[in-house]
Amino acid sequence: MADQPTTAESGHARLSPRKKQQISRGVQYGVLVVLLVALVLYADWGSLAQNFAKPDVADKALPDLFTIALKNTIIYTVGGFVFAFVLGLLLALMRISQVRPYRWISVVYIEIFRGLPALLIFLMITFLPLALPGFQVPGGTYGQGILGLGLVGAAYQAEVFRAGLQAVPKGQTEAARSLGMSAGRAQLTVVIPQAIRIVIPPTTNQFVGLLKDSSLVLFLGVSGEYVELAKFGNDLASQYANATPIMVAGITYLIVTIPLGYLATRLEKRKGMGR
Repeated sequence: MADQPTTAESGHARLSPRKKQQISRGVQYGVLVVLLVALVLYADWGSLAQNFAKPDVADKALPDLFTIALKNTIIYTVGGFVFAFVLGLLLALMRISQVRPYRWISVVYIEIFRGLPALLIFLMITFLPLALPGFQVPGGTYGQGILGLGLVGAAYQAEVFRAGLQAVPKGQTEAARSLGMSAGRAQLTVVIPQAIRIVIPPTTNQFVGLLKDSSLVLFLGVSGEYVELAKFGNDLASQYANATPIMVAGITYLIVTIPLGYLATRLEKRKGMGR
């Protein structure tokens, strides 16, 4: 007679996948609780508060945090976004054009500006007056920041637009042409408006990305009335030898980026439901 399985073996064999999943989840929760308890017990909260959350140092950041730093961050971001939006749409149209040189120009631009670190683009902008004597970027410091963000953002926005343009059914263009529209007018009045609606969610994410990348403006050597949040927090942290201003600047970024990220998610879900 074959050996009968032991009670432990038969009990293990009877565990359903759902029961195993519950046990695995319970183990994970237990590990997280242990880690949180260890963090609470061993972290030096007094020292952390003194160095990262000192109220009197945080108070020094007001009201310039909002009236100068946040205002400039929004100016750089919105300006760079508009630049990237327009140039990105143009590059996307060139990318899908029947004219081969247009496609080449678009591909080369997109590959270069997506391949180079954004920091290098900003550093190159600072050397433009040396490379082109007498040349000045329109708008001064604001113009330099907007140019840097726009050049980088356009490469990514072009790919977003290309996906949106190709997602518009070809029948829309054919219907417009059958009504007597030229190819250019059909693109402008029929295809592009639909593509823009399609790419609203990823474009919102692009805006959030540019908002965070605006911190790279500090490498342009901005100061005084042109500082953005990252530079502002860093300067105050150096002045008071305390990291609280950096934390305050980070929280300010989150106040703006989290709602925008939530908005992008909602728009993406609504777009998915509409399909």
